[in-house]
Amino acid sequence: MSTPIILAPISLTDPELKLLQTLVYQECGMFFDERRIHFLRDRVQRRLKVCQSDSFYSYYRLLTSREGKSELTALLENLTVNETSFFRAKPQLELFQKTILEQILNRKQAKRDWSLRVWSAGCSTGQEPYTIAMLVVDALSYHYLRNSFPVDMPLPKPLVPSPWKVEILASDISYSVLRAAQEGVYNETQMSAVDYSYRLRYFDKFTDKYSVKPALKSLIQFDFHNLKTDFLPRRNDIIFCRNVMIYFDEPEQKRLIEKFHHCMNPEGYLFVGHAESLFGLSTKYRMLHLNNATAYQRIEAGE
Repeated sequence: MSTPIILAPISLTDPELKLLQTLVYQECGMFFDERRIHFLRDRVQRRLKVCQSDSFYSYYRLLTSREGKSELTALLENLTVNETSFFRAKPQLELFQKTILEQILNRKQAKRDWSLRVWSAGCSTGQEPYTIAMLVVDALSYHYLRNSFPVDMPLPKPLVPSPWKVEILASDISYSVLRAAQEGVYNETQMSAVDYSYRLRYFDKFTDKYSVKPALKSLIQFDFHNLKTDFLPRRNDIIFCRNVMIYFDEPEQKRLIEKFHHCMNPEGYLFVGHAESLFGLSTKYRMLHLNNATAYQRIEAGE
């Protein structure tokens, strides 16, 4: 029996890493500074091994070729951590549901605008958009009870009371996490932050797994999206882009914040990660800080 050949890991020189840094930055805006360069080196070496490349330059030629698009996608997927959970950063979500959503619903009702559009940018395996959907459904139920509407509620009651229409867009740069998000199946560990009443209303249980109910899933549209591009979804009332800007350098962060401003409805809101801030990046938003949570509202011209 022949002994399998084990390839020694290919060492990457600083110029090679710099070349790769530039390619990744051009493709998706991710920036790897000195603190994170070892992470880039490790992930690239993993892909070199998978592709059985005999040199960095043969791998780089693959990445930049038409045939190498799938490998470039695989590399970018490996460079994102995709850490997420249900009901992550609860103070922020309380601010979203109890203050901002209520304000937006009242404002829209006064204008007889019955549409609500929320975008989860960098949705990972789906816990954030499903959390948003649950909170929106609850907020609309409370809002319906406190206000008189021009139509009677049919039976059985729909998740979104008429005449309201809810659209939640969830996007990511990774096809594999989007597939998991669309499937909407989670184990007990992943469900640890979801209380019993939410599990009962919005999930079906199969043995040791929980599956998101079709009615809730129907509110969400999952789609591939690269935040580096200029083609961002428009007309958003609220944008969640939490723990995504940490991958970008300051110029790219500024460009992204500007793009969010353009694709947001007047007086819309932006949520970024708990450790992230718009300070020094833009003067086109006002900060709302309440109960240890922060959101940013788009400032309109003339204010």
